[in-house]
Amino acid sequence: MDELTDRTMLERVNDALDDIRPHLQGDGGNIEVVEITDDFTLKIKWLGTCESCNMSVMTMRAGVEQAVRAKVPEIMRVVAVNGISL
Repeated sequence: MDELTDRTMLERVNDALDDIRPHLQGDGGNIEVVEITDDFTLKIKWLGTCESCNMSVMTMRAGVEQAVRAKVPEIMRVVAVNGISL
């Protein structure tokens, strides 16, 4: 990806995450983008209570992944670099 495409995609990803952040923040958590890889994997980091929440896996699939892929269909998958995983 060139720098302009990468920046534009990052802006779109953050826009999608802004849609779900209020729900995460309401429970004392948040989310941040770590990177978007060359194979269009979005790596995120759970913050606050989301890092240790046993519902983070469900939140990832039903919230984060759907919100991001709706606005940024180029993203192939979303993975967390921390938190609880299956």
